[in-house]
Amino acid sequence: MFAPRTPVVADPVVVAAGTTAADAVAAAGLPTSGPKAIVVVRDPQGQLRDLDWRPAEDVAVEPVTLDSPDGLNVLRHSTAHVLAQAVQDVFPDAKLGIGPPIENGFYYDFGVDKPFQPDDLAKLEKRMQEIVKSGQRFRRRRFADLDEARTELAAEPFKLELIDVKGEGLDSSEVMEVGGGELTIYDNLAANEDKVCWSDLCRGPHLPNTRLIGAFKLMRSAAAYWRGSEKNPQLQRVYGTAWPTRDELKAYLKLLEEAARRDHRKLGADLDLFSFPDEIGSGLPVFHPKGGVLKRVMEDYVRARHIEEGFDYVGTPHISKEGLFHTSGHLPYYKDTMFPPMEMEGSDYYLKAMNCPMHNLIYRSRGRSYRQLPLRLFEFGSVYRYEKSGVIHGLTRVRGFTQDDSHSYCTKEQAPAEIKHLLGFVLSLLRDFGIDDFYLELSTRDDSRPDKFVGSDSDWATATAVLEQCALETGLELVPDPGGAAFYGPKISVQAKDAIGRTWQMSTIQYDFNQPKGFGLEYQAADGTRQQPVMIHCAKFGSIERFIGVLTEHYAGAFPAWLAPVQVVGIPIREEHGDYLADFTATLRRHGIRAEVDLGDDRMQKKIRNAQQQKIPFMVIAGDDDVAAGTVSFRYRDGSQRNGVPIDEAVAHVREVVESRTNAGPTATAAE
Repeated sequence: MFAPRTPVVADPVVVAAGTTAADAVAAAGLPTSGPKAIVVVRDPQGQLRDLDWRPAEDVAVEPVTLDSPDGLNVLRHSTAHVLAQAVQDVFPDAKLGIGPPIENGFYYDFGVDKPFQPDDLAKLEKRMQEIVKSGQRFRRRRFADLDEARTELAAEPFKLELIDVKGEGLDSSEVMEVGGGELTIYDNLAANEDKVCWSDLCRGPHLPNTRLIGAFKLMRSAAAYWRGSEKNPQLQRVYGTAWPTRDELKAYLKLLEEAARRDHRKLGADLDLFSFPDEIGSGLPVFHPKGGVLKRVMEDYVRARHIEEGFDYVGTPHISKEGLFHTSGHLPYYKDTMFPPMEMEGSDYYLKAMNCPMHNLIYRSRGRSYRQLPLRLFEFGSVYRYEKSGVIHGLTRVRGFTQDDSHSYCTKEQAPAEIKHLLGFVLSLLRDFGIDDFYLELSTRDDSRPDKFVGSDSDWATATAVLEQCALETGLELVPDPGGAAFYGPKISVQAKDAIGRTWQMSTIQYDFNQPKGFGLEYQAADGTRQQPVMIHCAKFGSIERFIGVLTEHYAGAFPAWLAPVQVVGIPIREEHGDYLADFTATLRRHGIRAEVDLGDDRMQKKIRNAQQQKIPFMVIAGDDDVAAGTVSFRYRDGSQRNGVPIDEAVAHVREVVESRTNAGPTATAAE
């Protein structure tokens, strides 16, 4: 969720046949130490290669720096190897699982007799520091055959399993050990001699040596099932982070502290917004009255904006017969993420995981003319996805959620204009909620995995070109996401940064040429022929629940006045001032302001502290002087005050701030 680095493409260098990539890097005078060090190269086929790679013929390669996205992945995976070596040095009986790089860090899984304790992590960090300082070198070695690999790794049962499957059915971004058509191992060699200190099954690539690991820290350990299945043994997973410099590590750890302060799960409990009762089930949130206000205000606003933008509001059920999802093509591709079917009246029914098939039936319910296009359908559709328990996280990864989902049906000629309309709409909507720092990501198909995608090459080329051109015309940065497309077409996603610089995927816009064909969708063209429309999927926030989680963290729970569940709280100096403030808040409520009076037994200062902890935008205080003069005094969340404000002016002030939908907090300076 933290902001990615912008890829920097270095000028290519030529590696002469029989020489190493390191020779070419040195000849070009490129850096070999520091955060800009060249750590690997990218060959013409896009494959990353170690610096000791020797091509059979002259080849131009792209140098990859340590601080680039690919370089950081290499750094973190190399640090995972150092961790695994340290674990087997400190705990010789530990068995090796997998150890991939992940966002901002890495992990490694181990088979051990007892869970790791904090003291164990401290010991491992110390041993890792020794390995890093020793300057061990990473060297790739290819196994002649599978039997050679099995013999060498006979004491590592999990590695033997990976050898047997040879990467089939595994996520290549997670399992770094196998894949790519050959089986290799990396030896960690002593700095100044060819002594093998440790080895690990891996397809690489790796850093030239451990001294390029500028800074790292082990974060925590947790239980994890081998290969993510509850049927497999439970291992111990150690998480860590690694950076080119100590300053970057310090900045990241400081960011984590701030992120913990903003954690929406904690704030959700503190502010009484939502909860996750065990009795209902994991990943299924319930919204309390204050959270319900927040959710309702968001939905009402978003619904009104859709209607303004030409969308028709529709509604569809939560379940459907199995056949619908075969027609849409989802079951063969998404069945593992759908809840198991329910048998009823001789048919299997599924909880819907997406809204688009039902919208297709609405389109198909009557004849359509080109004059009706683009036809835009929208709903808050509740969907259910069977996420694994290990990835569920508060509101940002749940099993039941509400999508602000729309589908535009248009001609091929209308598609570019419709996509531009949707991009403008989603960006303006995010800005309405105070999210205004974006870049775009273009997800395309993986041509090496044709089994994952449907449709012709020409359909994919057309759809991808249209999305790319529309994205470029926004002027925003466009980052490629190869292989990230849905099975039915490419997509643009809006990646938005929050108040502390973390990146969240928000809106998605997908070009679909598959479902209209599967459902037999048609419209009558101007020449009287029957034509197939293009279908554009668009989710503005992704899900209402997730967006509430993101907004809670973005604002650290201090929502703008127009969104705040309680906008005004009246705080009487003494009990007898309560009726005066009750009349004031009643006036506010008649104008649609969410206002209440704290008539509890606490002293005034305690009530102010309570209101501050609840992050209420306006605290309105009244005592004898206010009652006599017909005024109130304001105290704001930032601690500023404004005293002796006449009642009519106070009402107008609150209304102005709320109705302006400003995303900044009210202050005395702004009010004057």
